Amino acid sequence: MTETHTETPPKGHQVIAAYLRLLDNSPGVYRMLDAQSRVLYVGKARNLKKRVSNYAKPTGHSPRIARMISETTEMMFLTTKTETEALLLEQNLIKQLKPHYNVLLRDDKSFPNILVSRAHDFAQIKKHRGAKKEKGNYFGPFASADAVNRTLNQLQKVFLLRNCSDATFDARTRPCLLFQIKRCSAPCVGLISAEDYAASVADAERFLKGDNSEVQQKLAADMQAASDEMEFERAASIRDRIKALTMVQGVQGINPRGVKEADVIALHMEGGQACVQVFFIRANQNWGNRDFYPRTGAGADEPEVLEAFLGQFYDTKDPPKQVILSHEIENPDLMAEALAEKLGRKVEILVPQRGEKAELIEGATRNARESLARKMSEAATQTRLLKGLAEAFDLDAPPARIEVYDNSHIQGTNAVGGMIVAGQDGFLKSQYRKFNIKGEDLTPGDDFGMMKEVLNRRFKRLLKEDPDRKTEAWPDLLLIDGGAGQVSAVGEILGDLGVEDVPFIGVAKGVDRDHGKEEFYRPDQRAFALKRNDPVLYFVQRLRDEAHRFAIGTHRAKRAKAIGATPLDDVPGVGATRKRALLTHFGSAKAVSRAALADLKAVDGISDALAETIYDYFHEKG
Repeated sequence: MTETHTETPPKGHQVIAAYLRLLDNSPGVYRMLDAQSRVLYVGKARNLKKRVSNYAKPTGHSPRIARMISETTEMMFLTTKTETEALLLEQNLIKQLKPHYNVLLRDDKSFPNILVSRAHDFAQIKKHRGAKKEKGNYFGPFASADAVNRTLNQLQKVFLLRNCSDATFDARTRPCLLFQIKRCSAPCVGLISAEDYAASVADAERFLKGDNSEVQQKLAADMQAASDEMEFERAASIRDRIKALTMVQGVQGINPRGVKEADVIALHMEGGQACVQVFFIRANQNWGNRDFYPRTGAGADEPEVLEAFLGQFYDTKDPPKQVILSHEIENPDLMAEALAEKLGRKVEILVPQRGEKAELIEGATRNARESLARKMSEAATQTRLLKGLAEAFDLDAPPARIEVYDNSHIQGTNAVGGMIVAGQDGFLKSQYRKFNIKGEDLTPGDDFGMMKEVLNRRFKRLLKEDPDRKTEAWPDLLLIDGGAGQVSAVGEILGDLGVEDVPFIGVAKGVDRDHGKEEFYRPDQRAFALKRNDPVLYFVQRLRDEAHRFAIGTHRAKRAKAIGATPLDDVPGVGATRKRALLTHFGSAKAVSRAALADLKAVDGISDALAETIYDYFHEKG
């Protein structure tokens, strides 16, 4: 009998040292990989050879870096022209690969703005989120939809600007309720001249830019003039507008005099966890704050956490003129250069020690500390619930990622599937997914068929994108809204795909369809229930209700879009402006479809060629 020896491949500082002869002094990005080719860490360097040589030393590292080095079996390198380019590439790779030892910003949603739309002669003021493609002036960011809505509500009282859609505006024949409650000046029916309305729009924009005193002085002068002319009703109306303007400033809380445009960013760390508070200061006004809980990369310190946060936070957002920080970062000059390159003008990074800016940081740090304490308390509760869930459902371990599925439709129309995700950090809303049901052979209302389609699409994509399960995208538990039939359908789908190690549970209401009488179904087992006062039962109810809320909301949005759609949406060359011109001229899409070619050519903004396209579209269809 011959004994064979399998040599363990070298790893750690010896592997890293072997790469040194291949490197030069260029700036760039490096990746450290483990034995399963999972990316452990992504870093940048002004000088790749010098940086990597530090990792090649057997001693002198922090416990975190020593663990990372010991797990490394391979490295990858990308050179760049500048260190700034390396910084930007590093943050993109971190967000894409999510390495274990890197700091990672997990919540990266966009922030809402106020848009003064210029697509119409009478400007519309409204909330806007997403790409800034619409013509008009944008003001923001605001920390939340609530912050935008509060400001819009008060601005309507002060400046009486419309918020209705262009189609609604063009179709009105009498003032709406907003005119009656003094929230709009009713430009739709000519109760204010175009010149006076434009002046109100200009005042609103001046206010949003921070020119508050000028706007208030103008309103005060108008009120005095109305009083002198004994137009007391008009004077009282202007007085109410001045009060509303003061209210806007009051509800914003902190309104720094010496800081016109800045993000105030404070970090607090405790017990290996971090909270970053961001306050948005624009036009000398506080436009709200948001807290973030970045993953700390298995023990990074404050400078590294804060620098990584800045790089990832501003990857998809425009930075302000000043970024005011609670802690120094590792490469302030490099980060300022990268942000300035993105913005197209100078960006200052400050760590104030005294004065108004230091007071702003003190307030933001207090918020971060209190938010993290609440988060840690909630996390402890969540840990207990996940452990209880594992015990109740006989899981091998508490699930790190739970996916909950539900469908929504009305007699099979506008059918959608919804997937929500929960884990140690509660609901992970950035991971939610909606599925427009596409199956043309489905019977209307076929819930089994809809669930099959949703799960097929979800797991086929997972198998394609992450067949080796290297990421956190794979669920540890599926909760399905339904009973034995749904569970059987799910088992069939996962079996066909070869996914046989993901547990799934059906959650069905009991005989009275009442909260507290839910029954749970598992493959090839009898249904069971939990005690009415069991915290795990309440937890599952919250998960199921959140999935239901998300699916219904998605369905309603789809239905509303379908209701507002017209055949004109599909005609090549007909956008929003031409669609509005056609509907205004003919009164309805049906009338457009029946119109003669000569009548179509008579519409303002419709060329002869487009008129022929529209005419051919409807008559070829018919």
